[in-house]
Amino acid sequence: MFVALAIVCDEFFVPSLTVITEKLKISDDVAGATFMAAGGSAPELFTSLIGIFISHSNVGIGTIVGSAVFNILFVIGMCALFSKQILHLTWWPLFRDVSFYILDLILLIIFFLDNFIRWWESLILLSAYISYVTFMKFNVQVEEWVKSKFSSNKVDKVSPEPDGKVSYYKEEIL
Repeated sequence: MFVALAIVCDEFFVPSLTVITEKLKISDDVAGATFMAAGGSAPELFTSLIGIFISHSNVGIGTIVGSAVFNILFVIGMCALFSKQILHLTWWPLFRDVSFYILDLILLIIFFLDNFIRWWESLILLSAYISYVTFMKFNVQVEEWVKSKFSSNKVDKVSPEPDGKVSYYKEEIL
Protein backbone atom coordinates (compact mmCIF):
# COMPACT_ATOMS: atom_id res chain seq x y z
CA MET A 1 0.00 0.00 0.00
CA PHE A 2 2.79 2.42 0.87
CA VAL A 3 4.61 1.65 -2.39
CA ALA A 4 1.42 2.39 -4.33
CA LEU A 5 1.03 5.66 -2.45
CA ALA A 6 4.61 6.66 -3.26
CA ILE A 7 4.09 5.79 -6.94
CA VAL A 8 0.91 7.87 -7.15
CA CYS A 9 2.65 10.84 -5.53
CA ASP A 10 5.81 10.57 -7.64
CA GLU A 11 4.16 9.76 -10.98
CA PHE A 12 1.07 11.97 -10.85
CA PHE A 13 1.11 14.49 -8.02
CA VAL A 14 4.62 15.93 -8.43
CA PRO A 15 4.37 16.26 -12.26
CA SER A 16 1.03 18.05 -11.80
CA LEU A 17 2.71 20.44 -9.39
CA THR A 18 5.41 21.08 -11.99
CA VAL A 19 2.77 22.19 -14.48
CA ILE A 20 1.09 24.40 -11.85
CA THR A 21 4.35 26.14 -10.92
CA GLU A 22 5.18 26.72 -14.59
CA LYS A 23 1.73 28.21 -15.26
CA LEU A 24 1.97 30.45 -12.18
CA LYS A 25 5.55 31.44 -13.14
CA ILE A 26 6.91 30.55 -9.71
CA SER A 27 10.69 30.43 -9.36
CA ASP A 28 12.35 27.03 -8.91
CA ASP A 29 13.49 27.98 -5.40
CA VAL A 30 9.99 28.93 -4.22
CA ALA A 31 8.36 26.01 -6.06
CA GLY A 32 10.80 23.57 -4.47
CA ALA A 33 10.24 24.93 -0.98
CA THR A 34 6.44 24.95 -1.22
CA PHE A 35 4.69 22.93 -3.93
CA MET A 36 7.38 20.30 -4.54
CA ALA A 37 7.98 19.92 -0.81
CA ALA A 38 4.26 19.30 -0.35
CA GLY A 39 4.29 16.79 -3.19
CA GLY A 40 7.34 15.02 -1.85
CA SER A 41 5.90 14.95 1.65
CA ALA A 42 2.52 13.56 0.62
CA PRO A 43 3.53 9.94 1.41
CA GLU A 44 4.57 10.99 4.95
CA LEU A 45 1.31 12.89 5.36
CA PHE A 46 -0.81 9.92 4.33
CA THR A 47 1.34 7.51 6.37
CA SER A 48 0.74 9.72 9.41
CA LEU A 49 -2.99 9.95 8.76
CA ILE A 50 -3.25 6.18 8.34
CA GLY A 51 -1.19 5.69 11.51
CA ILE A 52 -3.36 8.04 13.55
CA PHE A 53 -6.85 7.27 12.26
CA ILE A 54 -6.65 3.62 11.17
CA SER A 55 -3.98 1.90 13.26
CA HIS A 56 -4.27 4.35 16.19
CA SER A 57 -0.51 4.57 16.68
CA ASN A 58 2.01 7.35 17.17
CA VAL A 59 3.86 6.58 13.95
CA GLY A 60 2.73 9.95 12.57
CA ILE A 61 5.01 12.31 14.46
CA GLY A 62 8.04 10.05 14.16
CA THR A 63 7.45 9.70 10.43
CA ILE A 64 7.25 13.44 9.83
CA VAL A 65 10.12 14.53 12.07
CA GLY A 66 12.22 11.54 11.03
CA SER A 67 11.70 12.19 7.33
CA ALA A 68 12.71 15.82 7.80
CA VAL A 69 15.97 14.75 9.43
CA PHE A 70 16.48 12.16 6.68
CA ASN A 71 15.89 14.77 3.97
CA ILE A 72 18.21 17.31 5.54
CA LEU A 73 21.10 14.98 6.29
CA PHE A 74 20.93 11.94 4.04
CA VAL A 75 19.41 13.30 0.84
CA ILE A 76 21.58 16.41 0.72
CA GLY A 77 24.66 14.34 1.60
CA MET A 78 23.95 11.79 -1.13
CA CYS A 79 23.28 14.48 -3.73
CA ALA A 80 26.59 16.16 -2.92
CA LEU A 81 28.45 12.84 -2.80
CA PHE A 82 27.28 11.62 -6.20
CA SER A 83 27.17 14.95 -8.01
CA LYS A 84 29.47 15.04 -11.03
CA GLN A 85 30.30 18.67 -10.33
CA ILE A 86 30.77 20.88 -7.31
CA LEU A 87 27.44 22.12 -6.00
CA HIS A 88 27.40 25.89 -5.79
CA LEU A 89 24.82 26.86 -3.21
CA THR A 90 23.80 30.27 -1.96
CA TRP A 91 23.29 31.01 1.70
CA TRP A 92 19.84 32.60 1.41
CA PRO A 93 17.61 29.51 0.90
CA LEU A 94 19.37 27.68 3.72
CA PHE A 95 19.14 30.69 6.06
CA ARG A 96 15.47 31.26 5.18
CA ASP A 97 14.35 27.65 5.55
CA VAL A 98 16.43 26.85 8.64
CA SER A 99 15.06 29.97 10.35
CA PHE A 100 11.49 28.85 9.76
CA TYR A 101 12.36 25.25 10.65
CA ILE A 102 13.90 26.24 13.99
CA LEU A 103 10.90 28.41 14.91
CA ASP A 104 8.50 25.63 13.95
CA LEU A 105 10.44 23.01 15.92
CA ILE A 106 10.37 25.29 18.97
CA LEU A 107 6.59 25.57 18.57
CA LEU A 108 6.30 21.80 18.24
CA ILE A 109 8.44 21.21 21.35
CA ILE A 110 6.37 23.68 23.37
CA PHE A 111 3.13 22.05 22.23
CA PHE A 112 4.45 18.56 23.05
CA LEU A 113 5.47 19.43 26.62
CA ASP A 114 2.16 18.09 27.94
CA ASN A 115 2.15 15.11 25.50
CA PHE A 116 -0.97 16.40 23.72
CA ILE A 117 -1.63 18.47 20.63
CA ARG A 118 -4.85 20.41 21.03
CA TRP A 119 -6.94 21.82 18.18
CA TRP A 120 -5.74 25.38 18.73
CA GLU A 121 -2.12 24.22 18.73
CA SER A 122 -2.81 22.49 15.42
CA LEU A 123 -4.23 25.74 14.07
CA ILE A 124 -1.09 27.58 15.16
CA LEU A 125 1.09 25.01 13.37
CA LEU A 126 -1.02 25.28 10.21
CA SER A 127 -0.86 29.08 10.49
CA ALA A 128 2.92 28.86 10.74
CA TYR A 129 2.98 26.98 7.44
CA ILE A 130 0.63 29.49 5.83
CA SER A 131 2.95 32.28 7.02
CA TYR A 132 5.88 30.42 5.44
CA VAL A 133 4.06 30.12 2.12
CA THR A 134 3.09 33.80 2.32
CA PHE A 135 6.71 34.68 3.07
CA MET A 136 7.75 32.65 0.04
CA LYS A 137 5.47 34.78 -2.14
CA PHE A 138 7.69 37.75 -1.26
CA ASN A 139 10.92 35.75 -1.13
CA VAL A 140 12.76 37.73 -3.83
CA GLN A 141 11.95 41.10 -2.28
CA VAL A 142 12.87 39.94 1.23
CA GLU A 143 16.11 38.38 -0.04
CA GLU A 144 17.12 41.60 -1.79
CA TRP A 145 16.31 43.64 1.31
CA VAL A 146 18.26 41.31 3.65
CA LYS A 147 21.26 41.19 1.33
CA SER A 148 21.26 44.98 1.01
CA LYS A 149 21.25 45.34 4.81
CA PHE A 150 24.06 42.80 5.25
CA SER A 151 26.22 44.34 2.56
CA SER A 152 25.51 48.05 3.17
CA ASN A 153 28.27 48.59 5.74
CA LYS A 154 30.72 46.03 4.47
CA VAL A 155 34.17 47.01 3.24
CA ASP A 156 35.74 44.31 1.13
CA LYS A 157 39.02 45.83 0.04
CA VAL A 158 41.43 48.39 1.38
CA SER A 159 43.99 49.70 -1.04
CA PRO A 160 46.72 52.26 -0.40
CA GLU A 161 47.07 54.93 -3.05
CA PRO A 162 50.39 56.36 -4.25
CA ASP A 163 49.86 59.63 -2.36
CA GLY A 164 49.54 57.78 0.96
CA LYS A 165 45.74 57.95 1.20
CA VAL A 166 43.77 54.79 1.81
CA SER A 167 40.69 54.08 -0.28
CA TYR A 168 37.93 51.66 0.62
CA TYR A 169 35.66 50.01 -1.87
CA LYS A 170 33.05 47.30 -1.90
CA GLU A 171 32.74 44.29 -4.12
CA GLU A 172 29.35 42.67 -4.51
CA ILE A 173 29.76 39.01 -3.60
CA LEU A 174 26.23 38.15 -2.57
